Amino acid sequence: MINPVLALLAESRLRAAPLFARWCEREGASFCPAPPVTIARFVKAHAGLGIAQLWPALQDISRLHTSMGLADPTSAGSVTEAISNLAGVLPPRTWPAEWKDRFKALPYDVQAFIADHEAARDKALRRAQNDAAAARQKLAKHQQALIRTEGEQTDESSSQRTDA
Repeated sequence: MINPVLALLAESRLRAAPLFARWCEREGASFCPAPPVTIARFVKAHAGLGIAQLWPALQDISRLHTSMGLADPTSAGSVTEAISNLAGVLPPRTWPAEWKDRFKALPYDVQAFIADHEAARDKALRRAQNDAAAARQKLAKHQQALIRTEGEQTDESSSQRTDA
């Protein structure tokens, strides 16, 4: 006979992080508390799902552990490295080389935010530079036209003096 408390506990865990719970049962791994190496293996085993489907499952694991007063195992180095390799978010190209390695240690959602923010900033900067270049060209054409107009007026006034 199965203890009803254990059955309820197993059911609540299955609801809290269903994908991870089923995988742990198949693999014979510890569900909660889950060591980071187990979660890293879980990420690698489910890489085919893609980060869009796997990230919510990892957030479920994180919430489950923190709600029980346990440390978040998804923030460990081995897990963030596995997630970073799966997601493939590149660090901003403007970051110094020594910080690009640290970028991979950030949580996926922070990496995605920073990468998107930096890409939008770069795009706005390029647009501003292009607008400034177009304005400089327009100003140069206007100045050349003004110089030509002044030159033509000077030529007319000098030709009028010689005629008189």
